[in-house]
Amino acid sequence: MKISKKLLTLGLILTIVMTGCGTKAKNENNGITPNPTAEAQVTAQPSPSAEPTTSPSALPENTAKDNVTTYPLTITDSTGATITFEQEPQTMISFAPNITEIIYELKLSDKLIGRTDYCDYPSEVMSVESIGDFYNPDVEKIVSLAPDVVLASSLWTEDVIQKFKEVGITVVVLNEDKKISGINDMIDLIGQIFNSKDNSAKLIESMKAKIEDVTTKVASYPKKTVYYVVGFGEYGDYTAGGDTFTGDLLTLAGGDNIAKDVSGWSYTLESLIEADPEVILIASSMKDSFITSENYKNLSAVKNNQVYGIDNNLLDRQSYRVAEGVELVAKLLHPEAFQ
Repeated sequence: MKISKKLLTLGLILTIVMTGCGTKAKNENNGITPNPTAEAQVTAQPSPSAEPTTSPSALPENTAKDNVTTYPLTITDSTGATITFEQEPQTMISFAPNITEIIYELKLSDKLIGRTDYCDYPSEVMSVESIGDFYNPDVEKIVSLAPDVVLASSLWTEDVIQKFKEVGITVVVLNEDKKISGINDMIDLIGQIFNSKDNSAKLIESMKAKIEDVTTKVASYPKKTVYYVVGFGEYGDYTAGGDTFTGDLLTLAGGDNIAKDVSGWSYTLESLIEADPEVILIASSMKDSFITSENYKNLSAVKNNQVYGIDNNLLDRQSYRVAEGVELVAKLLHPEAFQ
């Protein structure tokens, strides 16, 4: 079956957003392409069957009140699957950059024995063996590593998950694509599974404190209209709709997301031109291509030098670093609030 270039581009953009892979602009007609390590993914697209059906349970039923996990532990992951751990897992493989970041921040990296090609933060993770990309994992290598558990994002299809189940590998899918607050549940659940509840509680409180500090500082300032460029060019315009966690981030930072009434990530050039936002945010590697493009060079934000190149991983990855993302965006929208 022949797949249209536009559909492939949408699939690629969803991959970038859901996993926080770095982006690199080629030109207006190409829109965006992933970082050099991800170029083999240009024909891959997430399957609708990979969307989560429920949020991960933040309160597994076998957890002691003193922040020490007791086993057997039964949890529910983002797909609604119920999984029981008879004892504390000692080894794991991460199949998502955001999950890898959380693992390191919870001081669980000694248990990490495998990662994807896209897991690049913190830098120490590059010494961990890679087991391939999201859609074509090296099943033989994973089986040979014999992990106690594989942690994956919702980009995996049921077929991929079933491959691992057939060889006796436990898979936990973790995803929160609607609200930043849901990322706390992901962190809590990882802490529960690996008996690191103290660290997960501290990390959650740190995130909450930073976000609360930011929202308090910008609360008295009028919200600025803002647009976050996820993709652009010949195959369409993409941004964070109002029902995405990145859209939630823009609001928390004191922004009025012009795509707040849109569901998902697809947008239109006509809507962007009509809304003409005060501020535009975009991955640093894409900025020059965007502001010089015929379609966008007459936007007010472009003319007024209000297009800001940023580290898009702070906005795209469902990780604890979204708190830094909220602060970054708030400082760009309301610098006066931080003087």
